[in-house]
Amino acid sequence: MGRPMFKSLPYRRIVATLVLCIVFLGVLRASGAIGDSSGGWGFNTANLDKTCKPCDDFYQFAMGGWMKSNPIPPEFPTWGSFTVLADRNQASMRGILEDVAKANAAAGSNQQKIGDFYTSCMDTAAIDAAATKPIAADLAAIEKLKDPNELQPLIGRLQQTGNGFLFGFDSTQDLDDSTQVIAEIGQGGLGLPERDYYTRTDDKSKQLRADYVTHVAKMFVLAGDSQGKADAEAQSVMNFETTLANASMPRAQMRDPHEVWHKMTLPQLEALAPVWPWEAYFRQRNAPEFSAINVEQPDFFKETNRLLTSAPLDQWKSYLRWHVIHASANELSDSFVQENFSFYGAKLAGSKQIQPRWKRCVQSVNRNIGEALGQVYVEKYFPPEAKAHAREMVANLIGALRSDVPTLGWMGPDTKKQAIEKLEAFQIKIGYPDKWRDYSALSVERTGYLANVRRAVNFENARELHKIGKPVDRTEWGMTPPTVNAYYNSTMNEIVFPAGILQPPFYDPKADDAINYGGMGAVIGHEITHGFDDSGSQFDGKGNLREWWTKEDRKNFDERAACVRQQFDGFEVEPGLHENGKLVLGESIADLGGLSISYAAYEKAMEGKRPQSLDGFTPEQRFFLGWAQVWGANLRPEYARLMANSNEHPVPRFRVNGPLSNMELFAKAFGCKKGDTMLREKACKIW
Repeated sequence: MGRPMFKSLPYRRIVATLVLCIVFLGVLRASGAIGDSSGGWGFNTANLDKTCKPCDDFYQFAMGGWMKSNPIPPEFPTWGSFTVLADRNQASMRGILEDVAKANAAAGSNQQKIGDFYTSCMDTAAIDAAATKPIAADLAAIEKLKDPNELQPLIGRLQQTGNGFLFGFDSTQDLDDSTQVIAEIGQGGLGLPERDYYTRTDDKSKQLRADYVTHVAKMFVLAGDSQGKADAEAQSVMNFETTLANASMPRAQMRDPHEVWHKMTLPQLEALAPVWPWEAYFRQRNAPEFSAINVEQPDFFKETNRLLTSAPLDQWKSYLRWHVIHASANELSDSFVQENFSFYGAKLAGSKQIQPRWKRCVQSVNRNIGEALGQVYVEKYFPPEAKAHAREMVANLIGALRSDVPTLGWMGPDTKKQAIEKLEAFQIKIGYPDKWRDYSALSVERTGYLANVRRAVNFENARELHKIGKPVDRTEWGMTPPTVNAYYNSTMNEIVFPAGILQPPFYDPKADDAINYGGMGAVIGHEITHGFDDSGSQFDGKGNLREWWTKEDRKNFDERAACVRQQFDGFEVEPGLHENGKLVLGESIADLGGLSISYAAYEKAMEGKRPQSLDGFTPEQRFFLGWAQVWGANLRPEYARLMANSNEHPVPRFRVNGPLSNMELFAKAFGCKKGDTMLREKACKIW
């Protein structure tokens, strides 16, 4: 809740997540528990749609019953395994926060900070009474602008409150030397999810843009403008953001790390965009002195440089006023919260009603000071045996890929050697950090919700910028422990599995091995394979952006990756809207490879054993049922379009059926024959 639901920020492809990071949480209903089983732990046969043949549409066969009996609750755009588990964690975190909020914890302790942060968020009476007072000083400062030369100091100050005004300034690992941290700037400043929302010409995109302009105008009216002024300002904002969008790099293009790696000296940056006073800006942001900076999208900064002198000052004012309101909407009075939801939650994602306040406040604490909350969460809810089981499974999956690489006929010995060296260098993080974040310098008060959010954001901004010029800290985590997700980070060469995901239906200690390997095993395999997808494969075992493949092997890999891309280009989400094969390529390679190596690891683990069939399914069949139940979900049409238009992950149906239709092992398990939809004539195989 601390930030807008969708916010344009610099996009960094080096981190590949399992799912879209914005997880919409919901109400866990007893009938929706995916992992219960009628005949054994791990899979519920009531999930099945027996009217559908597994070789025609496995997703429908495996999860059609569940989808029919579990309609999407009104507060959600999607409802499935991730939201079921995330909500369970949500309820656990609520209990923690309500307890510590009453506990009179020691001043300055993490318990005091998370309890007071939550309390300030739940104090709707004070928030509503404050109305627009928390942003009044910012709006007044914008109104006082008299000269374009005053833009930089004001934008720099506003960026420190957490708004992605115009562009982002951050720290990042040096892709040429992954042991060091350098400065980085990247495109931003849009109110819609990404650039293509401003450029598509289909009727639904045009209508969404019109709805966005209407939303911006309504927010201006809530901030005190007349309707006429608000309408004019909203259109001015749309025109300004469209100019930014046209200069922005497409999301799919940013998946190639070379496209967003342009290391420069400060004089080179000043030559690229000479109007912006860079030295003054970096001083204002309290950045350490540095000799190199990565400019992710040089063309974007050329355009913003032009806008500093060509865009009318009044247009700049409208744009800045809008983004002050936009950035703080969820921390302001209820009228702002509801209008913000009406566009971003309802129009854009399809939700029918806003989530309860307590859920939004739990999310805000987790997002803003999540390691403080996560430390308590882990102590209370994460058993040591879960970490041990996960580590064992990770070792088995890495072993399976290590055994697979030497058998690859399309890869030569030199590349195989380096691939295995990279695999051996993987860093594995499970559950929670070994070293927790120090929040002692962060002040949190029991009242003043927006002020708490801004202090937390400023604390995090300062912490990130302080890293510039220093060695990389490889103990840090990019997700909080309660998060239901996982990720691979190319520059760290690490796979990370927070405590939140190491639970049913992903991993269930009471389930049979087939279900666990098809579920959590394939999730682990997915993250491992990200190290060798079209993006991750460009980084070596130390995390440097370096070509370690022979030309012939890279050509062979690219041909196989093109097969996957073409398949996903052919998947139709709705009439006329297809998956973007280039955008979802990394995730789709990781799904296909993850399933393959997880199956191999399962077979290895079962050597000398022959598990019995359960619920009428063989162990091999249950493995694939485990995969399907991870992704089973209902989606609203708006959310499906949102995923297809801007998400690196395919929609669930294609995420399940896509890789399985390439696997001979799946076809054998279910007896698929030539001509069946789930058995492709031309199968894709990489790992």
